[in-house]
Amino acid sequence: MTIGEVADHFGLPAHVLRHWESVGLLCPARVTGGRRRYTHDDLFRVASILRAKQAGLPLPDIRAFLVAGDPAARKDVLRRNHGALQARMAALRSALDLLEAGLNCSHEDISTCPNYRTHLAELVEVGGRG
Repeated sequence: MTIGEVADHFGLPAHVLRHWESVGLLCPARVTGGRRRYTHDDLFRVASILRAKQAGLPLPDIRAFLVAGDPAARKDVLRRNHGALQARMAALRSALDLLEAGLNCSHEDISTCPNYRTHLAELVEVGGRG
């Protein structure tokens, strides 16, 4: 596949793929005229990069993860990012719970709704300490 085809497949601008190549995340084959040609394996590599970015890994960690020949080194990278992702997921779950509480609230003034306030109590308590 060409860079344009891969970019379109994943909904990315081509310059993103070029950047990932420049930082060592991708290494597509080159054909006559230096044009990039991506293989099926490269598609899995791009998918891995996208999923790792969704998980919040920075590009240097993604590269370390993908090039690690040693499972222990690969797991070290993943462990470093595991806790941060769990914290983000907990925060997102809490935010979703708040939205659902708002959707289920029939109070005229949502700020007086006991159920809604329950979802904000932790922030109020933490905020009161600072």
